[in-house]
Amino acid sequence: MLKIKRACLSCFFLSGMLTVSGQDIFKGYENLFTEPTQYTVFHTTDAITIDGRASEKTWEAIPWTADFVDIEGSRKPLPALQTRMKMLRDENNLYIFAELEEPHVWATLTKHDAVIFHDNDFELFIDPDGDTHNYFEIEINALNTIFDLFLSKPYRNGGALLTTWNTENLKTAVQINGTLNNPADTDKGWTIEMAIPFAALRIGSHFHTAPPANTLWRVNFSRVQWDTEIVNGKYKKKTNASGKPLPEHNWVWSPQGLINMHYPERWGYIRFAGKDEKPGNVLFFLPEEETMKKYLWLLYYKQKEYQRSNKAYAKTLSALNIPALITTRAENKYIFKLEANTTQFTGTIIHNDKGSWAIDHNGKIIKK
Repeated sequence: MLKIKRACLSCFFLSGMLTVSGQDIFKGYENLFTEPTQYTVFHTTDAITIDGRASEKTWEAIPWTADFVDIEGSRKPLPALQTRMKMLRDENNLYIFAELEEPHVWATLTKHDAVIFHDNDFELFIDPDGDTHNYFEIEINALNTIFDLFLSKPYRNGGALLTTWNTENLKTAVQINGTLNNPADTDKGWTIEMAIPFAALRIGSHFHTAPPANTLWRVNFSRVQWDTEIVNGKYKKKTNASGKPLPEHNWVWSPQGLINMHYPERWGYIRFAGKDEKPGNVLFFLPEEETMKKYLWLLYYKQKEYQRSNKAYAKTLSALNIPALITTRAENKYIFKLEANTTQFTGTIIHNDKGSWAIDHNGKIIKK
């Protein structure tokens, strides 16, 4: 878990971002360093009934997120259908309410842990301690069927997929604003309500209780949407000339910059508000250590590209066009160090006041 300090999110991601020591060291990687989306999760003591309606007055006061965008961000047009959500928490649960505009609500999968994104679905990804390893994914379709899984690390790093993990005591409900699986009419959409127990997310994490005020989590949300047509009175995925379904649309809360949800470093941030905070003009704050991490991720991406071209990792920062001393526009100074051989590397960035952080060849972030 990350504890936040008083500093502006956009300042940290934009200050020193493009020009460092006279170099544009981020050139060619801009899509992987756009500002993550952020949201403050307010505390409630009111009882929340999980019925898919969010009819409690507590929900009425909670702001909606911005509408979802394409997974690649500004590279692609805005989604054709609106998706938005709200979040709340109490001492035991993280609550999520999502609203999906949909003129034709359909779903087919009814077995728990079926691959739900073969239907239209809503998905969430949670990395409580922000190290990009040991994270959770939950998918849900319009039949309220769940696919929940735990990943030891991203697929790109050989992560193990644990489908036997279940979100213990998870509560979910779906409401259809229209009729399910009926092509004869036009629907308005469907809504999802969830209560995710904090206790269910302890595996592989450093925390053992509900998150204190001003804790940050890395999370993201995705909507998978297939193009369909009506054939013989039933919904059918549109196909190409070879008979394969057309690629699905991926609409997300915080844009990834590429078509892959399993880049946890690209997820957004949620902040858990204090009990006395109320919705309104609440600023989102981020610790400076998050700024330090962007340089580690630049090193990681450049090392992986170097390895693809040279069959080995670079042993010096200069080979990656990364300086050993980085001075940002805000006059923050970071010392960069690299230890590497042909098959492994560890990069460390050091700030005299903020401590140091490291990243390894598996893409794991480590506080040193």
